[in-house]
Amino acid sequence: MMIQTAGLGREKIFLSIISGIALTMGFPLVGFSYAAWVALAFLLFAIRDTTVRNSLILGVLAGMVHFATLLYWLIGTMNIYGYLPLWLSVIIFIPLVFYLSLYVAVFAGMVRTFCSGSFFSLFLIPVFWVCLEYVRSFAFTGFPWGLIGYTQSAHLNLIQISDIFGVYGVSFVIVLANAVIFFGFLYGKKEKWQGRQIGGRTIAASFLMMVSVFFLIMAYGNVRLKSADKMMAKSEKLNVAVIQGNIAQLAKWNLKFRTDTIKKYIRLSEQANQAHPDLIVWPETATPFYFKYNIELTKMVLQAIRAMQTSFVVGSPTVEFLGYQENYYNSAYLVTPDGDIAARNDKVHLVPFGEYVPLKKWLPFINHIVAQVGEFKAGKKGDTLKWSPADIGVLICYEVIFPELARQTVANNAGLLVNITNDAWFGNTGAPYQHFSMAVFRAVENRRSLIRAANTGISGFIDPAGRVLNRSELFEEAAMTCSVPVIKNHTTIYTRYGNLLVLGCFIVLAIIIMIKLTGQVLRSKAEDRRPKVKG
Repeated sequence: MMIQTAGLGREKIFLSIISGIALTMGFPLVGFSYAAWVALAFLLFAIRDTTVRNSLILGVLAGMVHFATLLYWLIGTMNIYGYLPLWLSVIIFIPLVFYLSLYVAVFAGMVRTFCSGSFFSLFLIPVFWVCLEYVRSFAFTGFPWGLIGYTQSAHLNLIQISDIFGVYGVSFVIVLANAVIFFGFLYGKKEKWQGRQIGGRTIAASFLMMVSVFFLIMAYGNVRLKSADKMMAKSEKLNVAVIQGNIAQLAKWNLKFRTDTIKKYIRLSEQANQAHPDLIVWPETATPFYFKYNIELTKMVLQAIRAMQTSFVVGSPTVEFLGYQENYYNSAYLVTPDGDIAARNDKVHLVPFGEYVPLKKWLPFINHIVAQVGEFKAGKKGDTLKWSPADIGVLICYEVIFPELARQTVANNAGLLVNITNDAWFGNTGAPYQHFSMAVFRAVENRRSLIRAANTGISGFIDPAGRVLNRSELFEEAAMTCSVPVIKNHTTIYTRYGNLLVLGCFIVLAIIIMIKLTGQVLRSKAEDRRPKVKG
């Protein structure tokens, strides 16, 4: 059957689909990071001579393909662990994918509306993309999973600019490269952009500019890697152990397995303790009970810690009673070698439908994915666990995908970043690998070591330059110890000032919109002043 609507041919539809697939290919599991450098060029080529309306449609198509193939694992999470029927999981998944695709659609529409094909347009294209990525990070509680910059987590020289611009700086460079390649396509195929021919001088200037940008970025990356290595060589080192219990999600909250789960974590900790670590980290909700509230099981854990004479970070749910009100938290506890509970941090950014139900009155058919607990309460942003060797900034589960949360803890003097998580929800999919790749940027942005303890993987250690020092695999027990550098007295530009690049992009966007509106007003007034010819 011929796929054809007004202004939309097979070629444009095909290019949009290829764009969405290429975007996903840049992320794990495929992990072909170079695909990100050309993925958006296909979409740009598809909208080269379309109306704004058709650009939006093609953007939605590319976005739907991308997010459906990137986030496919959400269906299994809702179905297997959320106990939702498969059909309902799919029904929930489709609107989410459509919502996320709107960002790609708006990007395509903005490019079509504001970009004229001039040299300056090259810079507008990444400005639009970065603005929309940032909006996605906070709109409707925020979901910045899979920002395009994360595809480059393995390219150390490139990602060093994150200590100035954050992950958004890497996104900007990738999209800028896509724009240059797109202009090259147009020039090579003698195609026009909205009726305008791209000149040879524009192409030459574009490629010269891109080469210069890459040279500067790689040179900066080389300098910053050497600088980071010098800082790490002079810094204090701590031996830190992470425990990966590999507890099956369906057994995790089964009362029959609670004691066995605790014994497993204690056994693995005793194994790790033979290397004399300064700190042992258990993953998110490692204790399948309410810490401090369940006296018997809490005592069992504290006695084991006291026997090992080591500091621990323990992930556990918490319940507090205020009169008749019960308040639940997803927490991380710091326990001293004497078995005393020294501090607690609570998760700040809660998971919709996992830890609370937004719009609960209008969605009565959706239960919590974590069915054993009530509505969670959020903790305080920027809080750290005060530990004498180094204050610890704890990021619980997918908090690690929010750059601001890590930045706020480091601005509050955190010398170490610790990410505790339970990625058993994701099963054997690309999600755990995607999740881990995002943690790399939090280390580079703030020049802090990041320790990651996951229930089923991926656990590991990332140094302040973004190197993965050691990591586990999925679905295996692990007790890993690693020496990590502790940098306390250095703060990056990103840590101090946050998203300066994003602010600059929004300023440019505001100016462009004002110029566009002003031009429309002036043209309208000119039309009104023209003498009317009487027929």
